[in-house]
Amino acid sequence: MRKTKLFIAMSLDGYIADQKGGVDWLCGEGKDDENIDAYGEFIKDIDTIIMGWNTYDQIINELSINHWLYDDFHTYVITHKEISDTTDRTFTNKNPIDVIKELKEINGKDIWICGGADIIQQLVDEDCIDDYYITIIPTLLGSGIRLFEYGKQEIKLKLMHTRSYNGMVELVYTRR
Repeated sequence: MRKTKLFIAMSLDGYIADQKGGVDWLCGEGKDDENIDAYGEFIKDIDTIIMGWNTYDQIINELSINHWLYDDFHTYVITHKEISDTTDRTFTNKNPIDVIKELKEINGKDIWICGGADIIQQLVDEDCIDDYYITIIPTLLGSGIRLFEYGKQEIKLKLMHTRSYNGMVELVYTRR
């Protein structure tokens, strides 16, 4: 069965974006001599991405204006905006929990929860995330958009992997 995986970075104090939604602070301490490709390792088992409108809008208007970063995947954008689907992108106003349930019924590789915080929180609240890949960035933002707000329930996790590179710490947890 397909797994739902959160793959995201956050500041040491728990934020995924600054107060204005910016992510230009998402970097390590400096030069990375180790050439760790955590993203490349992660995506080899992924064929589907889920993200909210704000994440999608930031990607197409700030982070990668002239090129869609995720050509090799099918992306579901959760939005209330009425936008026509493309061959590799589906725009839907469905509840993200329902989207996950539908996707898990279809054969394929794993599903990456890319963001944003509201989508993630809804999925956490319903215990719909199987694996958590969280990279801690050596930055204290002080405020911004939190990765996890107040959850509905306790979710016990099991640490599967840790790795440190360029001042960042990668943590991988699975549900117990």
